[in-house]
Amino acid sequence: MSALVVRDLVVDAPDRSGQSILGPISFEVAEGEHVLVIGPSGSGKTTLLRAIAGLSTPKSGSIEIFGQRASDGAKALLSPGERSIGLLFQGGALWPHMTVRKTMNFVFKNCRVARSDWDARHAELMRLVDLEGFDDRKPATLSGGEGQRLALARALAARPRMLLLDEPLGPLDAERRRGLLERLDSLQQDLELTILHVTHDPAEASGVANRSLVLEGGRLAAAEA
Repeated sequence: MSALVVRDLVVDAPDRSGQSILGPISFEVAEGEHVLVIGPSGSGKTTLLRAIAGLSTPKSGSIEIFGQRASDGAKALLSPGERSIGLLFQGGALWPHMTVRKTMNFVFKNCRVARSDWDARHAELMRLVDLEGFDDRKPATLSGGEGQRLALARALAARPRMLLLDEPLGPLDAERRRGLLERLDSLQQDLELTILHVTHDPAEASGVANRSLVLEGGRLAAAEA
């Protein structure tokens, strides 16, 4: 079964200029794949992730997620919370005033995780991303790798079946990049995740990805094995 089917998707610029910044674009992602989306700045990579996650409204085309139509043209058929997707934003986008524990509790509340399950779910996620003992730390006190692992825990909070990663390794040095890639690869296998991974660097995750899609000027330029 396909985890994701994108058909003739077009997204216009948010300034209502009428200019399309993405599409038309069509592709499929199979369940369990780790697919890189490669392209320079401005090629439409982040716009694509936001449309799939339900955070941007397409002009036309359709998006199907795990066999369910999520959007048909500008009409959203599934809300962001119904799409079984976790999104790791570029740069982590952590809330600077919140500790690790408060961050996760806020996410659990918004994901409608039962209050009685918060402690167990928090402990599980901290083990998964190797942040046990960090509950009282704020983002400013975390290293780049620790911050990205917290952002990853946040993306996994609602037990998604698909992860959308927007330049997840950007702020990290080479050693921390390797560490996070190994963590992602392990999580993908253990949690049976499908991953769509945006990057400007073709070599960034070539060792763990199944294949690559290349975006240029909002269009799909090539598919690489």
